[in-house]
Amino acid sequence: MPRRALALGVLTAPVLLITLDMTVLGAALPAISEDLRPGAATQLWIVDVYSFVLAGLLVVAGSLGDRIGRRRLLLIGTAAFGVASVAAAFAPTAGALVAARALLGLGGATLMPSTLSLIKTVFPEADARRRAIGVWAAMFSGGAAAGPVIGGWLLEHFWWGSVFLVNVPVCLALLAVGPVLLPESRDPHPGRFDVLSAGLALATMLPVVYAVKSVATDGPTTTGALAAAVGLACGWVFVHRQRTLLDPLIDLTLFSHRAFSVSVATNTLCVFALVGLLVLVPQYLQLVVGMSPLEASLWLLPGSVAGMAGALVAARLARRFAVRRLVVGGLAVAAVGWSALALLAVGAGPLVVVVGMTVAGLSVAMVETLTTDLVLTSAPTDRTGAASAISETGFELGGALGIAVLGSVTAAVYRAGLPDGVPGETLGGSLAAGVDAAVAGPAFTVALAVAAAVAAVTIAYAAWQARLLRPVEAELPVSAVAHR
Repeated sequence: MPRRALALGVLTAPVLLITLDMTVLGAALPAISEDLRPGAATQLWIVDVYSFVLAGLLVVAGSLGDRIGRRRLLLIGTAAFGVASVAAAFAPTAGALVAARALLGLGGATLMPSTLSLIKTVFPEADARRRAIGVWAAMFSGGAAAGPVIGGWLLEHFWWGSVFLVNVPVCLALLAVGPVLLPESRDPHPGRFDVLSAGLALATMLPVVYAVKSVATDGPTTTGALAAAVGLACGWVFVHRQRTLLDPLIDLTLFSHRAFSVSVATNTLCVFALVGLLVLVPQYLQLVVGMSPLEASLWLLPGSVAGMAGALVAARLARRFAVRRLVVGGLAVAAVGWSALALLAVGAGPLVVVVGMTVAGLSVAMVETLTTDLVLTSAPTDRTGAASAISETGFELGGALGIAVLGSVTAAVYRAGLPDGVPGETLGGSLAAGVDAAVAGPAFTVALAVAAAVAAVTIAYAAWQARLLRPVEAELPVSAVAHR
Protein backbone atom coordinates (compact mmCIF):
# COMPACT_ATOMS: atom_id res chain seq x y z
CA MET A 1 0.00 0.00 0.00
CA PRO A 2 1.43 3.44 -0.92
CA ARG A 3 2.87 5.42 1.97
CA ARG A 4 0.44 8.30 1.38
CA ALA A 5 -2.54 5.97 1.66
CA LEU A 6 -1.22 4.69 5.00
CA ALA A 7 -0.69 8.27 6.15
CA LEU A 8 -4.27 9.11 5.22
CA GLY A 9 -5.46 6.17 7.30
CA VAL A 10 -3.54 7.53 10.27
CA LEU A 11 -5.00 11.01 9.75
CA THR A 12 -8.60 9.85 9.51
CA ALA A 13 -8.48 7.67 12.63
CA PRO A 14 -8.53 10.67 15.04
CA VAL A 15 -11.53 12.11 13.19
CA LEU A 16 -13.36 8.82 13.62
CA LEU A 17 -12.55 8.83 17.35
CA ILE A 18 -13.69 12.41 17.89
CA THR A 19 -16.97 12.21 16.01
CA LEU A 20 -17.70 8.79 17.47
CA ASP A 21 -17.46 10.29 20.95
CA MET A 22 -19.91 13.04 19.97
CA THR A 23 -22.74 10.59 19.25
CA VAL A 24 -21.92 7.27 20.91
CA LEU A 25 -23.58 8.50 24.10
CA GLY A 26 -26.93 8.50 22.32
CA ALA A 27 -26.98 4.72 22.68
CA ALA A 28 -25.35 4.66 26.13
CA LEU A 29 -27.35 7.47 27.73
CA PRO A 30 -30.26 5.32 28.92
CA ALA A 31 -27.82 2.95 30.69
CA ILE A 32 -25.84 5.85 32.15
CA SER A 33 -29.04 7.50 33.38
CA GLU A 34 -30.10 4.29 35.11
CA ASP A 35 -26.69 3.70 36.72
CA LEU A 36 -25.52 7.21 37.68
CA ARG A 37 -28.96 8.94 37.94
CA PRO A 38 -27.92 12.40 36.67
CA GLY A 39 -30.41 15.27 36.76
CA ALA A 40 -31.50 17.02 33.55
CA ALA A 41 -28.72 19.63 33.69
CA THR A 42 -26.02 17.07 34.53
CA GLN A 43 -27.24 14.78 31.74
CA LEU A 44 -26.89 17.61 29.23
CA TRP A 45 -23.38 18.31 30.54
CA ILE A 46 -22.41 14.64 30.19
CA VAL A 47 -23.44 14.70 26.54
CA ASP A 48 -22.09 18.02 25.33
CA VAL A 49 -19.36 19.28 27.69
CA TYR A 50 -17.02 17.29 25.43
CA SER A 51 -18.03 19.23 22.33
CA PHE A 52 -18.01 22.62 24.02
CA VAL A 53 -14.54 22.23 25.57
CA LEU A 54 -13.31 20.90 22.24
CA ALA A 55 -14.82 23.84 20.34
CA GLY A 56 -13.52 26.36 22.86
CA LEU A 57 -9.94 25.13 22.53
CA LEU A 58 -9.71 24.24 18.83
CA VAL A 59 -8.55 27.66 17.70
CA VAL A 60 -5.93 27.73 20.46
CA ALA A 61 -4.78 24.24 19.50
CA GLY A 62 -4.65 25.08 15.79
CA SER A 63 -2.46 28.09 16.45
CA LEU A 64 -0.29 26.02 18.79
CA GLY A 65 0.14 23.34 16.11
CA ASP A 66 1.31 25.97 13.63
CA ARG A 67 4.03 26.81 16.14
CA ILE A 68 5.23 23.56 17.76
CA GLY A 69 4.47 21.22 14.85
CA ARG A 70 1.20 19.63 13.78
CA ARG A 71 2.43 16.04 14.03
CA ARG A 72 3.77 16.65 17.53
CA LEU A 73 0.46 18.15 18.63
CA LEU A 74 -1.44 15.22 17.08
CA LEU A 75 0.58 12.71 19.08
CA ILE A 76 0.25 14.67 22.33
CA GLY A 77 -3.50 14.84 21.82
CA THR A 78 -3.70 11.13 21.06
CA ALA A 79 -2.07 10.24 24.38
CA ALA A 80 -4.35 12.63 26.29
CA PHE A 81 -7.42 11.26 24.55
CA GLY A 82 -6.54 7.70 25.50
CA VAL A 83 -6.02 8.56 29.18
CA ALA A 84 -9.29 10.52 29.33
CA SER A 85 -11.16 7.61 27.71
CA VAL A 86 -10.09 5.29 30.51
CA ALA A 87 -11.15 7.87 33.12
CA ALA A 88 -14.59 8.19 31.50
CA ALA A 89 -15.09 4.43 31.28
CA PHE A 90 -14.59 3.96 35.02
CA ALA A 91 -16.24 7.19 36.25
CA PRO A 92 -18.01 6.36 39.55
CA THR A 93 -20.40 9.33 39.56
CA ALA A 94 -22.15 11.60 37.09
CA GLY A 95 -19.88 14.49 38.12
CA ALA A 96 -16.77 12.40 37.51
CA LEU A 97 -18.09 11.48 34.06
CA VAL A 98 -18.62 15.16 33.23
CA ALA A 99 -15.02 15.88 34.26
CA ALA A 100 -13.68 12.98 32.19
CA ARG A 101 -15.69 14.11 29.17
CA ALA A 102 -14.19 17.58 29.56
CA LEU A 103 -10.71 16.02 29.49
CA LEU A 104 -11.72 14.13 26.35
CA GLY A 105 -12.61 17.49 24.80
CA LEU A 106 -9.21 18.85 25.77
CA GLY A 107 -7.48 15.91 24.10
CA GLY A 108 -9.74 16.09 21.06
CA ALA A 109 -8.96 19.78 20.57
CA THR A 110 -5.32 18.93 19.92
CA LEU A 111 -6.21 16.22 17.40
CA MET A 112 -8.60 17.89 14.96
CA PRO A 113 -6.59 20.87 13.61
CA SER A 114 -3.62 18.67 12.84
CA THR A 115 -5.53 16.22 10.64
CA LEU A 116 -6.72 18.64 7.96
CA SER A 117 -3.47 20.63 7.99
CA LEU A 118 -1.41 17.50 7.44
CA ILE A 119 -3.75 16.33 4.67
CA LYS A 120 -2.91 19.51 2.77
CA THR A 121 0.80 18.77 3.36
CA VAL A 122 0.63 15.10 2.30
CA PHE A 123 -1.69 15.75 -0.68
CA PRO A 124 -0.70 19.08 -2.28
CA GLU A 125 -2.34 18.25 -5.65
CA ALA A 126 -5.89 19.62 -5.91
CA ASP A 127 -7.62 16.44 -7.12
CA ALA A 128 -5.77 14.15 -4.71
CA ARG A 129 -6.44 16.55 -1.86
CA ARG A 130 -10.17 16.61 -2.59
CA ARG A 131 -10.30 12.81 -2.66
CA ALA A 132 -8.39 12.69 0.63
CA ILE A 133 -10.80 15.19 2.17
CA GLY A 134 -13.62 12.99 0.90
CA VAL A 135 -12.20 10.10 2.93
CA TRP A 136 -11.71 12.45 5.90
CA ALA A 137 -15.31 13.65 5.65
CA ALA A 138 -16.53 10.07 5.24
CA MET A 139 -14.91 9.27 8.56
CA PHE A 140 -16.44 12.40 10.09
CA SER A 141 -19.95 11.63 8.87
CA GLY A 142 -19.54 7.89 9.26
CA GLY A 143 -18.18 8.28 12.78
CA ALA A 144 -21.04 10.53 13.80
CA ALA A 145 -23.63 8.14 12.39
CA ALA A 146 -21.79 5.00 13.51
CA GLY A 147 -21.65 6.16 17.13
CA PRO A 148 -25.09 4.79 17.99
CA VAL A 149 -24.37 1.60 15.99
CA ILE A 150 -21.11 0.81 17.77
CA GLY A 151 -22.54 1.90 21.10
CA GLY A 152 -25.55 -0.34 20.62
CA TRP A 153 -23.40 -3.40 19.89
CA LEU A 154 -21.13 -2.74 22.87
CA LEU A 155 -24.06 -2.28 25.22
CA GLU A 156 -25.47 -5.63 24.17
CA HIS A 157 -22.28 -7.30 25.43
CA PHE A 158 -20.64 -4.98 28.00
CA TRP A 159 -21.37 -2.16 30.43
CA TRP A 160 -21.73 1.48 29.35
CA GLY A 161 -18.05 2.27 30.03
CA SER A 162 -17.09 0.12 27.05
CA VAL A 163 -18.18 2.90 24.67
CA PHE A 164 -15.17 4.88 25.93
CA LEU A 165 -12.65 2.03 26.22
CA VAL A 166 -13.05 1.32 22.50
CA ASN A 167 -10.92 4.44 21.90
CA VAL A 168 -7.85 3.06 23.66
CA PRO A 169 -6.58 0.53 21.07
CA VAL A 170 -6.91 3.14 18.31
CA CYS A 171 -4.93 5.67 20.37
CA LEU A 172 -2.16 3.13 21.01
CA ALA A 173 -1.96 2.28 17.29
CA LEU A 174 -1.75 5.97 16.36
CA LEU A 175 1.07 6.55 18.84
CA ALA A 176 2.95 3.60 17.34
CA VAL A 177 2.71 4.43 13.62
CA GLY A 178 2.16 8.21 13.59
CA PRO A 179 5.84 9.17 14.06
CA VAL A 180 6.81 6.89 11.16
CA LEU A 181 4.14 7.72 8.56
CA LEU A 182 3.37 11.40 9.14
CA PRO A 183 5.63 14.29 8.13
CA GLU A 184 6.17 17.18 10.49
CA SER A 185 4.58 20.47 9.43
CA ARG A 186 4.58 23.94 11.01
CA ASP A 187 4.45 27.64 10.23
CA PRO A 188 8.09 28.71 9.59
CA HIS A 189 7.36 32.20 10.95
CA PRO A 190 4.67 31.68 13.60
CA GLY A 191 5.12 34.85 15.63
CA ARG A 192 4.35 35.18 19.33
CA PHE A 193 1.69 32.99 20.95
CA ASP A 194 -0.80 35.26 22.71
CA VAL A 195 -1.85 33.65 26.00
CA LEU A 196 -4.45 36.35 26.69
CA SER A 197 -6.23 35.60 23.40
CA ALA A 198 -6.28 31.91 24.29
CA GLY A 199 -7.91 32.73 27.62
CA LEU A 200 -10.43 35.06 25.97
CA ALA A 201 -11.43 32.33 23.48
CA LEU A 202 -12.34 30.00 26.34
CA ALA A 203 -13.91 32.81 28.39
CA THR A 204 -16.18 33.53 25.43
CA MET A 205 -17.33 29.96 24.98
CA LEU A 206 -18.02 28.65 28.47
CA PRO A 207 -20.30 31.43 29.83
CA VAL A 208 -22.41 31.30 26.67
CA VAL A 209 -22.64 27.52 27.06
CA TYR A 210 -23.77 27.95 30.66
CA ALA A 211 -26.42 30.42 29.57
CA VAL A 212 -27.82 28.01 26.95
CA LYS A 213 -27.98 25.20 29.49
CA SER A 214 -29.51 27.47 32.12
CA VAL A 215 -32.36 28.38 29.78
CA ALA A 216 -32.78 24.70 28.86
CA THR A 217 -33.24 23.56 32.45
CA ASP A 218 -34.56 26.58 34.40
CA GLY A 219 -35.87 28.98 31.77
CA PRO A 220 -34.65 32.59 31.54
CA THR A 221 -32.82 33.57 34.74
CA THR A 222 -30.72 36.49 35.90
CA THR A 223 -27.68 34.22 36.28
CA GLY A 224 -28.07 32.89 32.76
CA ALA A 225 -28.45 36.37 31.29
CA LEU A 226 -25.37 37.56 33.19
CA ALA A 227 -23.35 34.59 31.91
CA ALA A 228 -24.41 35.31 28.33
CA ALA A 229 -23.45 38.97 28.74
CA VAL A 230 -20.01 38.05 30.10
CA GLY A 231 -19.40 35.59 27.24
CA LEU A 232 -20.45 38.05 24.55
CA ALA A 233 -18.33 40.80 26.12
CA CYS A 234 -15.29 38.50 26.14
CA GLY A 235 -16.05 37.63 22.53
CA TRP A 236 -16.06 41.31 21.57
CA VAL A 237 -12.72 41.86 23.32
CA PHE A 238 -11.31 38.75 21.65
CA VAL A 239 -12.29 39.91 18.15
CA HIS A 240 -10.98 43.43 18.81
CA ARG A 241 -7.69 42.03 20.06
CA GLN A 242 -7.25 39.83 16.99
CA ARG A 243 -7.68 42.88 14.77
CA THR A 244 -4.95 44.81 16.56
CA LEU A 245 -2.33 42.12 17.24
CA LEU A 246 0.66 41.70 14.97
CA ASP A 247 0.44 37.91 15.45
CA PRO A 248 -3.26 37.16 16.10
CA LEU A 249 -4.51 33.82 17.35
CA ILE A 250 -7.13 33.90 14.56
CA ASP A 251 -6.40 35.55 11.24
CA LEU A 252 -9.73 37.34 10.77
CA THR A 253 -8.79 38.26 7.20
CA LEU A 254 -9.64 34.65 6.32
CA PHE A 255 -13.30 35.58 6.75
CA SER A 256 -12.98 38.19 4.01
CA HIS A 257 -12.95 35.28 1.54
CA ARG A 258 -16.55 34.38 0.87
CA ALA A 259 -15.63 30.75 0.11
CA PHE A 260 -14.13 30.46 3.60
CA SER A 261 -16.81 32.23 5.62
CA VAL A 262 -19.80 30.64 3.86
CA SER A 263 -18.21 27.19 4.02
CA VAL A 264 -17.57 27.47 7.76
CA ALA A 265 -21.15 28.65 8.36
CA THR A 266 -22.52 25.82 6.21
CA ASN A 267 -20.55 23.16 8.07
CA THR A 268 -21.62 24.55 11.44
CA LEU A 269 -25.32 24.44 10.54
CA CYS A 270 -25.07 20.94 9.02
CA VAL A 271 -23.45 19.45 12.11
CA PHE A 272 -25.94 21.33 14.32
CA ALA A 273 -28.79 19.34 12.79
CA LEU A 274 -26.98 16.02 12.30
CA VAL A 275 -25.45 15.59 15.75
CA GLY A 276 -28.42 17.04 17.63
CA LEU A 277 -30.77 14.48 16.08
CA LEU A 278 -28.31 11.60 16.37
CA VAL A 279 -28.40 12.03 20.15
CA LEU A 280 -32.23 12.17 20.29
CA VAL A 281 -33.22 9.48 17.80
CA PRO A 282 -31.65 6.51 19.67
CA GLN A 283 -33.63 7.50 22.77
CA TYR A 284 -36.82 7.39 20.70
CA LEU A 285 -35.98 3.99 19.21
CA GLN A 286 -35.01 2.45 22.55
CA LEU A 287 -37.32 4.07 25.10
CA VAL A 288 -40.42 4.75 22.97
CA VAL A 289 -40.41 2.03 20.31
CA GLY A 290 -38.88 -0.48 22.71
CA MET A 291 -35.85 -1.63 20.70
CA SER A 292 -32.70 -2.96 22.31
CA PRO A 293 -29.55 -0.85 21.91
CA LEU A 294 -28.32 -3.17 19.15
CA GLU A 295 -31.64 -3.14 17.28
CA ALA A 296 -31.78 0.66 17.45
CA SER A 297 -28.23 0.92 16.17
CA LEU A 298 -28.99 -1.32 13.18
CA TRP A 299 -31.92 0.91 12.23
CA LEU A 300 -29.44 3.80 12.04
CA LEU A 301 -26.86 1.84 10.04
CA PRO A 302 -28.23 2.90 6.60
CA GLY A 303 -27.64 6.53 7.56
CA SER A 304 -24.03 5.75 8.47
CA VAL A 305 -23.38 3.97 5.17
CA ALA A 306 -25.10 6.74 3.21
CA GLY A 307 -22.96 9.37 4.93
CA MET A 308 -19.74 7.63 3.95
CA ALA A 309 -20.97 7.18 0.37
CA GLY A 310 -21.91 10.86 0.08
CA ALA A 311 -18.46 11.97 1.18
CA LEU A 312 -16.64 9.61 -1.16
CA VAL A 313 -18.70 10.55 -4.24
CA ALA A 314 -18.32 14.30 -3.69
CA ALA A 315 -14.97 14.64 -5.48
CA ARG A 316 -16.30 12.84 -8.55
CA LEU A 317 -19.42 15.02 -8.70
CA ALA A 318 -17.30 18.17 -8.34
CA ARG A 319 -15.57 17.34 -11.63
CA ARG A 320 -18.90 17.54 -13.49
CA PHE A 321 -20.98 20.14 -11.62
CA ALA A 322 -20.39 23.54 -10.05
CA VAL A 323 -19.60 23.25 -6.34
CA ARG A 324 -22.17 25.91 -5.44
CA ARG A 325 -24.96 23.98 -7.15
CA LEU A 326 -23.93 20.76 -5.44
CA VAL A 327 -23.86 22.43 -2.02
CA VAL A 328 -27.20 24.23 -2.40
CA GLY A 329 -28.89 21.17 -3.88
CA GLY A 330 -27.45 18.84 -1.26
CA LEU A 331 -28.65 21.07 1.57
CA ALA A 332 -32.12 21.29 0.08
CA VAL A 333 -32.34 17.50 -0.10
CA ALA A 334 -31.10 17.21 3.51
CA ALA A 335 -33.80 19.63 4.65
CA VAL A 336 -36.43 17.41 3.01
CA GLY A 337 -34.94 14.34 4.72
CA TRP A 338 -35.14 15.87 8.18
CA SER A 339 -38.60 17.26 7.48
CA ALA A 340 -39.75 13.66 7.11
CA LEU A 341 -39.02 13.07 10.81
CA ALA A 342 -41.63 15.67 11.68
CA LEU A 343 -44.22 13.12 10.47
CA LEU A 344 -43.66 11.29 13.76
CA ALA A 345 -46.04 13.81 15.32
CA VAL A 346 -48.92 12.51 13.18
CA GLY A 347 -48.36 8.82 13.80
CA ALA A 348 -45.59 7.83 11.37
CA GLY A 349 -43.53 4.88 12.60
CA PRO A 350 -39.78 4.37 12.98
CA LEU A 351 -39.36 3.61 9.27
CA VAL A 352 -39.62 7.34 8.58
CA VAL A 353 -36.60 7.82 10.86
CA VAL A 354 -34.49 5.48 8.74
CA VAL A 355 -35.51 7.12 5.46
CA GLY A 356 -35.10 10.67 6.73
CA MET A 357 -31.73 10.11 8.39
CA THR A 358 -30.39 8.23 5.34
CA VAL A 359 -31.39 10.93 2.85
CA ALA A 360 -30.06 13.70 5.07
CA GLY A 361 -26.85 11.82 5.93
CA LEU A 362 -26.00 11.22 2.28
CA SER A 363 -26.54 14.87 1.33
CA VAL A 364 -24.83 16.45 4.32
CA ALA A 365 -21.69 14.32 3.94
CA MET A 366 -21.33 15.38 0.30
CA VAL A 367 -21.78 19.04 1.24
CA GLU A 368 -19.26 18.90 4.09
CA THR A 369 -16.60 17.36 1.84
CA LEU A 370 -16.90 20.15 -0.71
CA THR A 371 -17.05 23.01 1.78
CA THR A 372 -14.11 21.64 3.79
CA ASP A 373 -12.02 21.60 0.63
CA LEU A 374 -12.99 25.23 0.02
CA VAL A 375 -11.84 26.12 3.54
CA LEU A 376 -8.39 24.65 2.92
CA THR A 377 -7.92 26.08 -0.57
CA SER A 378 -8.89 29.59 0.55
CA ALA A 379 -6.20 29.69 3.28
CA PRO A 380 -2.49 30.39 2.75
CA THR A 381 -0.31 27.30 3.27
CA ASP A 382 1.38 28.71 6.38
CA ARG A 383 -2.03 29.35 8.00
CA THR A 384 -3.65 25.98 7.34
CA GLY A 385 -3.50 25.08 11.02
CA ALA A 386 -5.43 28.19 12.01
CA ALA A 387 -7.87 27.81 9.09
CA SER A 388 -8.46 24.16 9.89
CA ALA A 389 -9.00 25.03 13.55
CA ILE A 390 -11.62 27.65 12.66
CA SER A 391 -13.37 25.17 10.37
CA GLU A 392 -13.32 22.43 12.97
CA THR A 393 -14.43 24.86 15.66
CA GLY A 394 -17.48 25.36 13.46
CA PHE A 395 -17.96 21.59 13.27
CA GLU A 396 -17.68 21.09 17.03
CA LEU A 397 -19.60 24.22 17.96
CA GLY A 398 -22.36 23.13 15.59
CA GLY A 399 -22.48 19.70 17.21
CA ALA A 400 -22.50 21.10 20.73
CA LEU A 401 -25.15 23.69 19.92
CA GLY A 402 -27.21 21.04 18.14
CA ILE A 403 -27.19 18.88 21.26
CA ALA A 404 -27.92 21.83 23.55
CA VAL A 405 -30.52 23.65 21.45
CA LEU A 406 -32.35 20.67 19.94
CA GLY A 407 -32.06 18.88 23.27
CA SER A 408 -33.54 21.91 25.02
CA VAL A 409 -36.37 22.18 22.47
CA THR A 410 -37.13 18.49 22.93
CA ALA A 411 -37.07 18.78 26.73
CA ALA A 412 -39.36 21.82 26.73
CA VAL A 413 -41.92 20.28 24.35
CA TYR A 414 -41.74 16.98 26.22
CA ARG A 415 -42.43 18.61 29.58
CA ALA A 416 -45.30 20.61 28.10
CA GLY A 417 -46.83 17.43 26.69
CA LEU A 418 -46.97 15.60 30.03
CA PRO A 419 -49.99 15.79 32.35
CA ASP A 420 -49.65 18.02 35.41
CA GLY A 421 -47.75 16.43 38.25
CA VAL A 422 -45.96 13.83 36.12
CA PRO A 423 -42.14 13.87 36.57
CA GLY A 424 -40.67 15.07 33.31
CA GLU A 425 -37.08 16.33 33.36
CA THR A 426 -36.03 13.67 30.82
CA LEU A 427 -37.68 10.67 29.17
CA GLY A 428 -35.30 8.28 30.93
CA GLY A 429 -35.93 10.02 34.24
CA SER A 430 -39.70 9.77 33.81
CA LEU A 431 -39.58 6.06 33.05
CA ALA A 432 -37.20 5.42 35.96
CA ALA A 433 -39.67 7.24 38.24
CA GLY A 434 -42.41 4.84 37.20
CA VAL A 435 -44.26 6.99 34.67
CA ASP A 436 -46.29 4.88 32.25
CA ALA A 437 -44.57 4.57 28.85
CA ALA A 438 -47.98 5.09 27.23
CA VAL A 439 -47.92 8.62 28.70
CA ALA A 440 -44.25 9.52 28.33
CA GLY A 441 -43.68 7.94 24.91
CA PRO A 442 -46.15 10.01 22.86
CA ALA A 443 -44.98 13.20 24.55
CA PHE A 444 -41.37 12.49 23.59
CA THR A 445 -42.35 11.50 20.04
CA VAL A 446 -44.01 14.86 19.47
CA ALA A 447 -41.00 16.61 21.01
CA LEU A 448 -38.63 14.78 18.64
CA ALA A 449 -40.81 15.75 15.68
CA VAL A 450 -40.61 19.41 16.67
CA ALA A 451 -36.81 19.17 17.03
CA ALA A 452 -36.60 17.60 13.56
CA ALA A 453 -38.66 20.46 12.12
CA VAL A 454 -36.25 22.96 13.71
CA ALA A 455 -33.32 21.06 12.17
CA ALA A 456 -34.99 21.10 8.75
CA VAL A 457 -35.59 24.86 8.90
CA THR A 458 -31.95 25.37 9.92
CA ILE A 459 -30.70 23.41 6.92
CA ALA A 460 -33.10 25.23 4.60
CA TYR A 461 -31.50 28.48 5.77
CA ALA A 462 -28.05 26.96 5.20
CA ALA A 463 -29.07 26.22 1.60
CA TRP A 464 -30.21 29.81 1.13
CA GLN A 465 -26.98 31.34 2.41
CA ALA A 466 -24.84 28.85 0.44
CA ARG A 467 -26.00 30.62 -2.74
CA LEU A 468 -23.20 33.10 -1.97
CA LEU A 469 -20.48 30.52 -2.61
CA ARG A 470 -18.17 31.08 -5.53
CA PRO A 471 -14.83 29.54 -6.61
CA VAL A 472 -11.81 30.42 -4.48
CA GLU A 473 -9.89 31.64 -7.55
CA ALA A 474 -12.52 34.33 -8.13
CA GLU A 475 -11.61 35.94 -4.80
CA LEU A 476 -7.80 35.83 -5.14
CA PRO A 477 -5.40 38.15 -6.94
CA VAL A 478 -3.97 36.79 -10.17
CA SER A 479 -0.55 36.36 -8.55
CA ALA A 480 -2.03 34.29 -5.75
CA VAL A 481 -3.87 32.04 -8.18
CA ALA A 482 -0.67 31.50 -10.16
CA HIS A 483 1.19 30.71 -6.94
CA ARG A 484 -1.40 28.05 -6.07
